[in-house]
Amino acid sequence: MSQDAATPTNTPSATPDPSQPKAPQTEAERLAQAEAEMRVAIHDAAQARKATQMVNVEVNRLRRELEDAQITIKEGKTVIKAVAAPARMKGRHYAMIASFGIMVLLPVGVAGGYLYTRAADQYSTTMAFVVRSEDIKSNAADLLGGLGAGLAGGSSSATGIDSEILYEFMHSPDMVSRVDEQLDLREMFSRTHDADPYFSLSPEVTIEDLTSYWQRMVRVSYNTTSHLMEVRVLAFSPEDARKISESIYSESSRMINELSDIARADSMRYAQEDLDIALERLKKAREAVTQFRLVNEIVDVEADIQSQMGLLSALQVKQTEALIELDLLTDSVRSGDPRLDQAQRRLAVINERIADERRKYGAAGNGEGGTSYANTVADYERISVDREFAERAYVSALSAFDTAKAEASRQSRYLAAYIRPTLAQQSDFPQRALHTSTVALFSILIWIISTLVFYALRERR
Repeated sequence: MSQDAATPTNTPSATPDPSQPKAPQTEAERLAQAEAEMRVAIHDAAQARKATQMVNVEVNRLRRELEDAQITIKEGKTVIKAVAAPARMKGRHYAMIASFGIMVLLPVGVAGGYLYTRAADQYSTTMAFVVRSEDIKSNAADLLGGLGAGLAGGSSSATGIDSEILYEFMHSPDMVSRVDEQLDLREMFSRTHDADPYFSLSPEVTIEDLTSYWQRMVRVSYNTTSHLMEVRVLAFSPEDARKISESIYSESSRMINELSDIARADSMRYAQEDLDIALERLKKAREAVTQFRLVNEIVDVEADIQSQMGLLSALQVKQTEALIELDLLTDSVRSGDPRLDQAQRRLAVINERIADERRKYGAAGNGEGGTSYANTVADYERISVDREFAERAYVSALSAFDTAKAEASRQSRYLAAYIRPTLAQQSDFPQRALHTSTVALFSILIWIISTLVFYALRERR
């Protein structure tokens, strides 16, 4: 048909006339024609085969629908058609099963096998204690008033600081070294190393490794509010656990005693220094008072002032009497009378004496030694205030020193145990079920994450 459509309309018909004789064909033309016919036959066969498959699929679908309809009619049941074809196991599914076995079952099996067959039993013992402080209060502290109360009131804060120091000390290599010298911790913790190399300590370790292992076996809990401390010790025998606990308690007590000795020594040293300073100040103040008395030739300035004021008062009394006498003579005698002159001279002398006494207390007046009496009194008051302050400071320093001596004479801080270490009767560690469950949980999580990553990468491809 395509050849006919391509033929021009003015050309004669291409349909061969059977009455006309055919032109002879060459061998190549015959081969080409045979090949074309073969291709057409193959194409027609493939189309027929595809049509046959489609017909078979449709027949099978109709047959299934017919069977479903028959079942529905007979049993009254509704048949739900499958959305997809039944799943079949593929290579990636087998790889997932193998990865689950390697990443989950194998670690859980290895961990459980080790924990239940090789891990050595560990025994725990618990003790608890608190750092206590005595209230130091003596008669010398009572003399100090607020200062003494402050010295005694600082014990609670000092106890808290000592507890924190002790908590850090129990995790330090110093504590480990002290206990190791008493009990040989390396031998205790490496006793089961051949059978249980994971939970046991290697026999040949440094002090750093021993301290790290110590922090695994010794757990210290500290309450910052109540300052209570609880210590749990693990060992491979009940006796070793109790020995380690008792050694920890004794070394902790020794550390608290050392801290108390240092605090008492510091308190005594500071109190002695304050007392020496106060004593030196008191000596200088008293020497200043003595020097003032020697220079001014006055033993007691207050008594001297009272004496001077008494003299002035007596002169004023004499002045009053002279004035009265002069007034009486003026009214009774004539002017020029010798008695009137004598009374006037007597009053003038008294006034001059009163003026002289008053000038002693003024800025221009001079007392004994040519110094203003007011300045002399001011110097004495200044020196007297310095002496009084020095005396009070000395009394306070002496009281503080007595308080420090009273505190040094007794044990001000000590450990009070309210839970004693006991001998364990059964093994609670290692926690085999907990460790196995933890390994299983993390193994499953790692396997799930790995599977999700694998499928995500597969979908991107």
